[in-house]
Amino acid sequence: MNDTTQRVLSLLNLLQSRPVWTGTELAERLGVTTRSIRRDVERLRELGYPVRAEHGTGGGYQLGAGKALPPLLLDDEEAVAVAVSLRLAAGGTVTGLGEAAVRSLAKLDQVLPARLRAEVKGVIEATVSLDSPVTAVDADVLVALARAIRTPERATFDYTKASGERSERRVEPYRLVAAARRWYLMAWDLDRGDWRTFRLDRMAAARGTGWRFTPREAPDAVEYVQASITQAPYQYVAKVRIHAPAHEVAERVPSTIAVVEPDGDHAILTAGADDLDYVAYHVVRLGWPVSVIEPPELREAMRSLGEKLTAAGA
Repeated sequence: MNDTTQRVLSLLNLLQSRPVWTGTELAERLGVTTRSIRRDVERLRELGYPVRAEHGTGGGYQLGAGKALPPLLLDDEEAVAVAVSLRLAAGGTVTGLGEAAVRSLAKLDQVLPARLRAEVKGVIEATVSLDSPVTAVDADVLVALARAIRTPERATFDYTKASGERSERRVEPYRLVAAARRWYLMAWDLDRGDWRTFRLDRMAAARGTGWRFTPREAPDAVEYVQASITQAPYQYVAKVRIHAPAHEVAERVPSTIAVVEPDGDHAILTAGADDLDYVAYHVVRLGWPVSVIEPPELREAMRSLGEKLTAAGA
């Protein structure tokens, strides 16, 4: 049985290596009869691999595309190439692939031999980007958290706040969220008994503890993280009605700066700030009529800005 399994895997590897093989070629490469090749092809089909057989000149066995994606076999060089590509994509060098790359990388890292993992790390360490598209994040931190989320298991990591204060955090990780140039973790903080958002570029030594947990009811990860980074850290939370369609406003306002919600034919923009003059300037700069909802201090900031602009144009 072990010999048969090994032969079937070898057959799969050959079929993946080039478009078409004749039965005779496969038999010679594997040291078996063409009858054995036919039986092994049937075994692959039963496992979900769409192996096609075409007769005549130029015909042979070909691995095609099926309705579902079957497992792929990778040799050492291919595994390293895929892992390196996923790490680069997870870092944001491939637009829109970040989160999918992290999930895939976590699966691959789980089965990647230590010697190949060292090769991947060597390639990454030797690679630099002229244009840094995102805030640097340790790929090992990404993988560790992604695996903990998949399991799910509690995780710990060293965390440095913006103030420079360092501490060890114990969490139940829930979701990784990519926002503009940064990665965030939404997790249940075990020591504080509440949901928290953490920046991955401020983490070190992230690791799963092996202690499994039952996921608790959680808020929407994207909405929670967006609110955490656009409102929670600031002294004021400003809310204005913009007299323009929400989708047009959203195209002009980054999701990491403010939350834009539809309000009939208009849009409600909510953003946090320590300086309301800053909010007034950027809201007016959008170019649409606006109405201040809150706080009252924002109305004064808008009035002051209007007076300055009027005086400048006099």
